[in-house]
Amino acid sequence: MVTTVDDTKRKAIAMKLADMKAVQELIISNEQEFISATTDSEIAKRFQEMLKDDQKNLGILDTVIVQYGVPSEPKQTISEFVSKMDQMMSGSELTMYEKVFQHELMKHQQVMTGITIHKAAQRVGADIEAAITPLNTVNFENRAHQEQLKGVLETLGVRELTGMDADQGLWSRVQDAVAALSGVAGSVVTQASGKSDMNIQDVIRMDHQKVNVLFAEIKGTQDQMKRKEFFTQLASDLRAHAIAENEIAYPAVRGKYAESDLQELYDEQNSWFPALEAMEKMDMMSDQFMSALNKLMDEIMDHVRQEESTFFAALRDNFSSSELENLATQFKARKSEVQKAAAK
Repeated sequence: MVTTVDDTKRKAIAMKLADMKAVQELIISNEQEFISATTDSEIAKRFQEMLKDDQKNLGILDTVIVQYGVPSEPKQTISEFVSKMDQMMSGSELTMYEKVFQHELMKHQQVMTGITIHKAAQRVGADIEAAITPLNTVNFENRAHQEQLKGVLETLGVRELTGMDADQGLWSRVQDAVAALSGVAGSVVTQASGKSDMNIQDVIRMDHQKVNVLFAEIKGTQDQMKRKEFFTQLASDLRAHAIAENEIAYPAVRGKYAESDLQELYDEQNSWFPALEAMEKMDMMSDQFMSALNKLMDEIMDHVRQEESTFFAALRDNFSSSELENLATQFKARKSEVQKAAAK
């Protein structure tokens, strides 16, 4: 039987993700400050590379939060921490070494929060684990950044104490450690560092995978509360997905995709809304509900097959990589708006 969580625990995980995003934004601000403040070209280069990764990872966190589908604000203590640290990092009370030291601690905080969320997802439900899979990229890259920051700290610390440079063999040791981490990460890294965001096909495909998992979880439990929880999440995900596709993804291909096929996608998706409303009023342990669920699942799987074949081909053939990434950003933003409105 699938293990699941109640709404309170789902919201707790959502808050942890919001915490990670707030700290990630502070990390980006820090690195921008460090690049401006240092006159060491090697250290500046390190921070420029980290900044590029961290800006991309902010996009990944946005993806995870939208895929998870439970909007939240950061914990008040995290918001206060971010505000206080931002003031300290932009002020003159701390030396460069002390600022980078605090930055490394924040990287460690991100690593541990990300790992904790990932481990929790493994325990509480396949739909949650499917939603947070891209978090692997953020976790491993933050761990690699920690190794690089050790090198920066050693260099800055020795200079502050002696006025001289540290052992020049340092950077090779750091790079060996980073290479080892990259080797471990390997297959779990879901996004190349050269991309600013996932493309629209990646994001839509993740939606399809999560919905498929939720159907399996609904059908796999005989616990009434769990079935209601899973269906509530399914209905929320389908509504947000459909609205974002209707307003962002489908209009983008108009004139580049057969109009009859495009209208079919619109019509199929729009039919889900009354079906979901009717199912929400049913006894979810009844044969009537399960019959309606199987019918909806068959319709959605047919819809998915069309999207992932001809619709994805139209996207791939008519848009550049950067355009597809921009569409993904717009798609996620619209889904997030729908999710937040539904949560009020």
